[in-house]
Amino acid sequence: MLIDTHLHEKKFSGDSFISLEMIVKKAGELGLDGICITDHESDAIRAEAAALSQKTGFLIITGAEVLTLEGDMTVFGLDRLPEKTVHARELVWMTEAAGGVAICSHPYRQNNRGMGDFIRDLPLVRGIEAFNGSTPQHHNLKAYELSLELNVAALGGSDAHVIDQVGKFATWMPDWVRDESSFIQAVKKGLALPAAYKDGSYEVYRNNLYYNETSSITYSLSI
Repeated sequence: MLIDTHLHEKKFSGDSFISLEMIVKKAGELGLDGICITDHESDAIRAEAAALSQKTGFLIITGAEVLTLEGDMTVFGLDRLPEKTVHARELVWMTEAAGGVAICSHPYRQNNRGMGDFIRDLPLVRGIEAFNGSTPQHHNLKAYELSLELNVAALGGSDAHVIDQVGKFATWMPDWVRDESSFIQAVKKGLALPAAYKDGSYEVYRNNLYYNETSSITYSLSI
């Protein structure tokens, strides 16, 4: 299945221009199987997202994008977000203690929100957002290389704040991912691969190759 794992809706992310309903509609049109809403410093959309997911049958997982002193992380399964800015190590331990998972967001983005090489010194690195829709491709590829070096889950997310960005990148996961708990387990097991939307379908990256979901053909990575 394919999930866009990094999205912002406008009710709780003040820099977003898209509603939860708009995101779900667009994601369905693209052929995605689910989405993760990761508002800035907030998971307040959780109840509304759960209700819409039940109504539509479309998987909606609620996390949050949290800015640490070293850079951004998306967290899932953390019931109480920190009330102040903390170090990345502290956020990781908080999330792990709650049974959740913290993922390093857009590591090499040049806006003081990417952790960069600091990730190598971070304990319990479970996942790296290798492909981010709001990050230059050469920085994405560097993040992807880091995920391969550390042998951790590589994820893709659009980081969409406008409708046209939804689904630009996504994450392939096993079909048994059906809720937040199984999503967390898949990341921890390394069962996640980044995917890019191109010419009407998603191409899933496998090491230095990508796999076309529609034609089952493997292509050399050319970007």
